[in-house]
Amino acid sequence: MARNLKPIRLVTFTTLYPNAIKPTHGVFVENRLRHLVASGQVVSRVVAPVPYFPFRGPRFGRYAEFAEIPAWEERHGLTVHHPRYLLIPKIGMNVTPTLLALAALPAVMAAIKAQGGADIIDAHYLYPDGVAATIIGRLLGLPVVMTARGTDVSLIPRYAFPRAMIRRAARRAAGIITVSAALKDALVALGVESSRITVLRNGVDLRLFRPLDREATRTRLGLSGPTLISVGHLIERKGHHLIIEAMPSLPGFTLLIAGDGPERADLEARIARLGLADRVRLLGARPHEELPELYGAADALILASSREGWANVLLEAMACGTPAIGTEIWGNPEVIARPEAGILMTERSAKGVADAVKGLFGARLPTREATRAYASAFSWDATTQGQIELFREIVARRR
Repeated sequence: MARNLKPIRLVTFTTLYPNAIKPTHGVFVENRLRHLVASGQVVSRVVAPVPYFPFRGPRFGRYAEFAEIPAWEERHGLTVHHPRYLLIPKIGMNVTPTLLALAALPAVMAAIKAQGGADIIDAHYLYPDGVAATIIGRLLGLPVVMTARGTDVSLIPRYAFPRAMIRRAARRAAGIITVSAALKDALVALGVESSRITVLRNGVDLRLFRPLDREATRTRLGLSGPTLISVGHLIERKGHHLIIEAMPSLPGFTLLIAGDGPERADLEARIARLGLADRVRLLGARPHEELPELYGAADALILASSREGWANVLLEAMACGTPAIGTEIWGNPEVIARPEAGILMTERSAKGVADAVKGLFGARLPTREATRAYASAFSWDATTQGQIELFREIVARRR
């Protein structure tokens, strides 16, 4: 810890945070916070609200998972409180920030008391989380820093009321962080003052994501020939279906898909229809700790998303020595910026995927050492230092 400087006391506030039932949900928020706290200059307690749902059991589908999430848990030395808030499906978008703020206020107050005070509320995702945090901040007289992460800028502001609420929250916030320059530009276009926005991209854990025994993993998985991997929730915007549709144009390639979600049945049907059962494998959701082996076993990662603020999977794969293929959207060009990092698609389509794969493999593939070296420049150190500087500036300004 820096001499003569007291640690900054945060309350981290977000609905995007892992829990015992969904251990990979919002893991990027947890990773950033863990590195921040590890600096010794910050302490934090986490308030991670989850929707209220009273029933348990498989007949209630994914909603029943909310009931299984514990009210309290310890994760990596951090205390996490999961208060419940009322989420009204389909019709509740406009009232969710207020309901979230009212439900979480006692938990935030308890967190402040438990750590002997708070200097800043550190909110992740602008809507509803950031808006709710600014409501709580005004009630408690605390400054709020909001981090924009993707669809909270690229999608939600298309709706008039949330857009107005995001603008108001941005005016109230003591600081705003975006995880890519593209998201900052989009916020400025919404009317947020550029000088109030700090770009702090996500980093990659270079100790976890590193080259491993590639051949041993490939042997265990029964892989031979060039292998592609796609990692992410099985939803339409992640574009797994486009990669599957591209596979008939890529003979000899194997595709691994790690993730689970509502599109699984559709993806299985596509695989069967295209006769790809011997070349495309759905691996299901994989623990974060297993991903380095999977990345390392592949020859290239493909991310065919339609929206991404800063896609962590790109750097994770690169840190394991695996180049990436990505759509030319939002933060992706900021990550895939040199040949050793990979290649960008010219269009988001099955043809675009196939052309990019052929382009990457048709040229000389970057060495795995070069790709790892490129990713090494994206450690968490600069992001952690940037947060500390911003937080200390806000605390000093307030005093």
